Amino acid sequence: MKIGYARVSTTGQSCDGQVEQLKAAGCDRVVQETASGAKTDRPALAKLVASLRPGDTLVVTRLDRLARSTIDLLTLLKAVGDHRASFQSLGEQWADTTTAAGRLMLTILGGLAEFERELIKARTAEGRERAKGRGVRMGRKHKLTPHQQDEIRRRKAEGQSVRELGRSYNVSPNTISRVR
Repeated sequence: MKIGYARVSTTGQSCDGQVEQLKAAGCDRVVQETASGAKTDRPALAKLVASLRPGDTLVVTRLDRLARSTIDLLTLLKAVGDHRASFQSLGEQWADTTTAAGRLMLTILGGLAEFERELIKARTAEGRERAKGRGVRMGRKHKLTPHQQDEIRRRKAEGQSVRELGRSYNVSPNTISRVR
């Protein structure tokens, strides 16, 4: 079954043109949504992808109706593939997982995106190591000062409850429990 997805960004716009193209391309059903393409949490799209069955084809008029970045596109295409369904863009003939050439192009794009993610991870790790070398402390600041932690240890030894100590220092009982 071919299922179309039509999206517009603002309420004043209409999906009519996209719906016509999708129906002309043989879509049995068309899901319409009004949401910014920059948002990754689009309920109608999520519901559509979750409902895909093996052999279904998700069809869009153009890639920008589905995703704004390569990473978002590849994430969505992976979700479609996980349902053993395929994908087709009417405007970009190369973005068609129903053909061998389309699968090849998307595999190449996927490889490039993965390579880019690995480069970003490596640069981030290098930057973190350089910062640690300069003495920069990573992570959140402690809620309790070393002096307060010493007081808590003493008061715990005296038998005060974790809940009582938490209220006293305006932190959760879990924070108090972590002080050893």
